[in-house]
Amino acid sequence: MIYAPAILALLATLALALVRALLGPTLFDRALAANAIGTVAMLLLALLEFLTGRPEFTDLALVYGLLNIIGTVAVLKFFRRGDLGEPAAGGEGG
Repeated sequence: MIYAPAILALLATLALALVRALLGPTLFDRALAANAIGTVAMLLLALLEFLTGRPEFTDLALVYGLLNIIGTVAVLKFFRRGDLGEPAAGGEGG
């Protein structure tokens, strides 16, 4: 199989990122490793699309990548500021 080296390289990267996520010295190192795990998962989905010939997996990979970025930014903002945003000064009604 021609894609075997790519799959093995992605699985090795996934293993290293998982070790970094578990043993990272700071919270931000762990968050970066979690983002890398999401990116590798997105690449594995794209490889699966090439292997099976189903273009739906490309759409899933793109959506997963966007959610990965948004989730990482939200988690880092929460841990830096303690909240995800301040409510409006005028209340909820406007």
